[in-house]
Amino acid sequence: MALIPQKAAQQKVLDETRAKLLDVEASAHDLADRVPELLLEAQRIAATIVHGTHGRKRPGPGETFWQFRQMQAGDPTHLIDWRRSAASDHLFIREREWEAAHTAWVWADLSPSMVFHSHLVPTQKRDRALVLAFALIELLVRAGERTSLMGVNNPTQSRKATTRIAEMLAARLREAPLTQSLPPEERVGRFHTVLWISDFLDPLGPLEERMRTLAGSGVNGHLVQVLDPAEETLAYEGRIEFVGVEGSERWLADRAESLRDRYRERLDAHRTQLKDICRSLGWSFLVHHTDRAATEPVLALNLRLAGGIGADAALERREQTRDQTQPEGRS
Repeated sequence: MALIPQKAAQQKVLDETRAKLLDVEASAHDLADRVPELLLEAQRIAATIVHGTHGRKRPGPGETFWQFRQMQAGDPTHLIDWRRSAASDHLFIREREWEAAHTAWVWADLSPSMVFHSHLVPTQKRDRALVLAFALIELLVRAGERTSLMGVNNPTQSRKATTRIAEMLAARLREAPLTQSLPPEERVGRFHTVLWISDFLDPLGPLEERMRTLAGSGVNGHLVQVLDPAEETLAYEGRIEFVGVEGSERWLADRAESLRDRYRERLDAHRTQLKDICRSLGWSFLVHHTDRAATEPVLALNLRLAGGIGADAALERREQTRDQTQPEGRS
């Protein structure tokens, strides 16, 4: 007699698991159908932002004039700027700024929690994360940089990279690495850059470990926290049932508004901890809400990339971070 309830319980678990798998599959197909639309939106955003070549702030191969300097023994004569030299008693060399392609690894969190959107805005966090990722990739490849969507492709400089990445993503949406709340483990090279887009609401331990491992290898990073405005303010009132989107958790609140202050305190503490981790590593952090224009974080990241993605800048930030982590170096 005891076996009947056990079999019924097992069957219930199987039915629930099957229903979840079907929901995930339907969600994946829905996202795959929207990828072309999201890609077009990203390309429109990229078209509104000018992304220049990253100079190294030192002489070297490139097209941009850097400075004149007096000719020294061993300098080839074809580098002499005769017009500048004619106005002086010395010969001058015309130096150009060293310009080189960089490698940026972009990651967009596509886990189930990112499907959320509230009554305040129709845009899902996952859709906005993908738009931001595609727009950043588009800007980077237009500037001649090497870029990748982590878990999807290896870094490339192809001018059609964004379209090809979108096609590969649509075909691989159900693969496990693309549905995790942590970035896939990739062999990110020294002085490369990572750009991670997520809600970053999971416990920070595993994320911090991944960040510190990369930073220890000289990798620079930029984090974008994408939140629905209702997640920022807990914009609910009355009797509300909260359901976990990545588990079976359910919690009924009689007066949701009474939780608002404590909720904000915990959210602020969580975000402060994440900011502190970024600051200690020399990484940047910004918050984006889905009711705001997608151009805002893309423009902010564009400026940060243009100003600090170079190897020399990465070295300088690493040295500053090392000094800040030592007690005697703190102010």
